[in-house]
Amino acid sequence: MQLEKKLLVEIAWEVCNQVGGIYTVIRSKAPAMVDIWGDNYCLIGPMFPGKMPAEFEPTDKYNDAFGRAVLKMQKLGFEVHYGYWLVSGKPKVILINFAPIYSRLHEVKYFLWENHKIDTSSFDELVDQTIAFGETVKQLLEQLAQPGTTTKKIHAHFHEWMVGTPIAHIKKNALPIKTVFTTHATQLGRYLATTTPRFYDILPGVNWEKEARRFNCLSKVLIERSAAQNADVFTTVSEITGSECEILIGRKPDVITPNGINIERFVALHEFQNLHVEYKQKINQFVMGHFFHNYSFDLENTLYFFTSGRFEYVNKGFDLTIDAIDRLNKKMKKSGIDVTVVLFIITKQEYHSINSKVLHSRALMEEVRDTCTAIRKQVGDKLFLASAYNPDQKMPALNDFVDDYWKLRLRRTLLSWKNDELPYIVTHDLVDNHNDQIVNHLRRVNMVNEKNDRVKIVYHPDFISPTNPLFGLEYHQFIRGCHLGVFPSYYEPWGYTPLECIASGIPTVTSDLSGFGDYVLSNLPSEESHGIYIVRRRHNDYTKAAESLANMLFSFVQLTRRERISQRNMVESSSENFDWKYLVKYYRDAYQLIIEDDSVTEEI
Repeated sequence: MQLEKKLLVEIAWEVCNQVGGIYTVIRSKAPAMVDIWGDNYCLIGPMFPGKMPAEFEPTDKYNDAFGRAVLKMQKLGFEVHYGYWLVSGKPKVILINFAPIYSRLHEVKYFLWENHKIDTSSFDELVDQTIAFGETVKQLLEQLAQPGTTTKKIHAHFHEWMVGTPIAHIKKNALPIKTVFTTHATQLGRYLATTTPRFYDILPGVNWEKEARRFNCLSKVLIERSAAQNADVFTTVSEITGSECEILIGRKPDVITPNGINIERFVALHEFQNLHVEYKQKINQFVMGHFFHNYSFDLENTLYFFTSGRFEYVNKGFDLTIDAIDRLNKKMKKSGIDVTVVLFIITKQEYHSINSKVLHSRALMEEVRDTCTAIRKQVGDKLFLASAYNPDQKMPALNDFVDDYWKLRLRRTLLSWKNDELPYIVTHDLVDNHNDQIVNHLRRVNMVNEKNDRVKIVYHPDFISPTNPLFGLEYHQFIRGCHLGVFPSYYEPWGYTPLECIASGIPTVTSDLSGFGDYVLSNLPSEESHGIYIVRRRHNDYTKAAESLANMLFSFVQLTRRERISQRNMVESSSENFDWKYLVKYYRDAYQLIIEDDSVTEEI
């Protein structure tokens, strides 16, 4: 592509604003985009009053096209900031405070209806915010397109409906800007999949407008449809979502742009096996504190599985995971296999605080550890001296080396710690514990951490962070410490969680109803040999899918340690297939379509 005389602006609600998965897409893709476009690339995102993001670094250099457009906007009275996003690649970024638009929001909404038949009359705070932001983006692009700002061709890439309102205006007013619109998940698809059994089977007969009114999301759907139908190029992230777009958005995607990941951020070279052991030890500490007050099991023969993501009980496959784990528990009991599995369910739910008994048990375990450390030091020093002075060359009586104080302290701590209460299945006090779908499902199948259960459950209704007193780990460190990620999604346009596992050298389970799983089936033969297990849900009923997943997990727990290490090596080596340096080619294909259109226009 000839890019010297072209500019690319990429607009997303999640630029410097971590509220969803698109933040990861944009951030991780930035280095590859900077490599291709260089100084001709800039991102645009919202700035919320009083919330200047910590990852934004302002600049005082306004001598390029983007800087000149920012200065023009400032002269018009807008609060617009220009600088760099402090992520890999350090791309240029423009942040806009859209709050002043609220004073004339009724006028903006009127013209959306009058010119583009987008009805935004019903109140929705998020819709109002996105309309206000879209209006400021529209004006910024108009300033950028003025002859005095730049002579370069302008291409604007919009991500998701939240930034989609300027596209129809650009087309209607024939602004010299070529547009690309990417939907990462259709609005209706997410709603319908949550409430509709066999969603993909009934999809061809869906009346989009009727369903949009039923789910009270008509304004969002109209913005999304307008953006897709007026863009010069329309893309989505997977073939499976592409089929959905044809029906629910009314346009077939021109290009499929699968999401990649910045592998350099995860790369550990030969250290990734050592990191697995290091972070597994951290998880071991949590498990001991959580379970060993009642009963213990061999940590050397324990496997850590986890599932995580936004709380969408059906869409993310939490329901299928629990039913499959219940089946796995029964299979392991019947076979007599001497392995324990701990399944961590990591998602975000409202809670009051961490359960006090969970914290108390962990604190007492740490007290046991500290006491044992003190005894070990005392015994070690005395053992050395006794051995050096011992004329009989006999093994000294180690118990004699421990002071009565430490014996009593250890005994008292153990008596305080050990009890008959079953380990809690949930680590926090949930706001609505009685109606929580995960808790109720676990109780319904009686997965409540009984001693004889081969599969134990830890439901952690908050995201993992180093400030969390239960783990003290970053999320990516927690991933590395586990043995398997389980994500059998029912509705997942792409799916970053299994991709993060692969980048961390950890085997993963996904489904053929996720964009990622569908991509793997088409592009990575013999996927299981690469440590990627795919549950077939597209043409299977729920019960068959649950049994299939249970069998996959049962096969995994029977692998030897050597086989698991070998599989992690295969996973780590296959991760390069999903690096942005490779997958960015699909974005290049999308941009090539509008660049070719530029060439045709110039010839005419």
